[in-house]
Amino acid sequence: MTARARRGSAAMKHLAALGAMTVAGALALTGCGDDSPEKASPSASGTGKAPLYDELPESVRQAGVVKVGSDMLYPPMEFVRNGRPTGVDPDLAATLGKELGVKFQFGNNAFDTLLTGLRAKHYDVVMSAMTDTKDRQQGLDPSSGEKIGEDVDFVDYFRAGASIMVKKGNPEGIKTLADLCGKKAAVQSGSTAYDLLQSQKCDEPIDIEIFDTHDEAQARLKSGAVVADVADYPVVAYAVKTSGGGKDFETVGEQLDAGPYGIAVLSSNTRLRDAIRAALDAAIRDGSYGKVLDKWNVSDGAVDNATINSGT
Repeated sequence: MTARARRGSAAMKHLAALGAMTVAGALALTGCGDDSPEKASPSASGTGKAPLYDELPESVRQAGVVKVGSDMLYPPMEFVRNGRPTGVDPDLAATLGKELGVKFQFGNNAFDTLLTGLRAKHYDVVMSAMTDTKDRQQGLDPSSGEKIGEDVDFVDYFRAGASIMVKKGNPEGIKTLADLCGKKAAVQSGSTAYDLLQSQKCDEPIDIEIFDTHDEAQARLKSGAVVADVADYPVVAYAVKTSGGGKDFETVGEQLDAGPYGIAVLSSNTRLRDAIRAALDAAIRDGSYGKVLDKWNVSDGAVDNATINSGT
């Protein structure tokens, strides 16, 4: 599993308790279209229906939107710029929307609450750099194996692993996770970066500091309070490139445990799942998918075709 599995087992123990409180801000943001929430036209070009419009569930066609649960604090995958969702996932969603003839409307929620909100039908899909894992597919708590929710399918659209980010110049000489033994490292809450660090065998354990957002973990590293920040490679690559004009951080080592990011859909909603898969395949074939990844400098994570539940 990857760093955000993305963000996985540590916080899933708390999902059942979160319940209906998980999506209080579900539609605070509207992305991939106008600011207004009214229906989108089913025409992609003004000359007829979008190619895959008829493949959508009737409820989505009536609404004119696919409601998306997302944690908009994970650049470059998804974040807010000038009050609007931006990044890889919103741009890909806009591309899918052209194939489907509807808009994708992004909400902003804590990552650990997203699958609970999906199961409560507060939105139609989750698109938030979420790694497809068997535990998530089956609604299991990865620690106990206990069933905690309805099954979820993932339309897999990207691959990423965890990366280790250190201060520029790597003053602690960190090269691998083993080099973090006995030292402090920062991770985002609920991430499988936490699982990676916990599973690392050490004579002296890693002192793991957990933060609600990656921005907080990154700030902790910048201050020198921790020796490393472990997160998904696109996020680390973006921070290395942008923070301090590229003067604050660097990455060390290879990506760890690369796995697929997936768009999460309830397993019972097969029509929407299959329509999104077809739209993604179309975007891959016509090159619009690749253009989005190139724009955000994450083309290393590209997939050749859309798959369902390819995570382990």
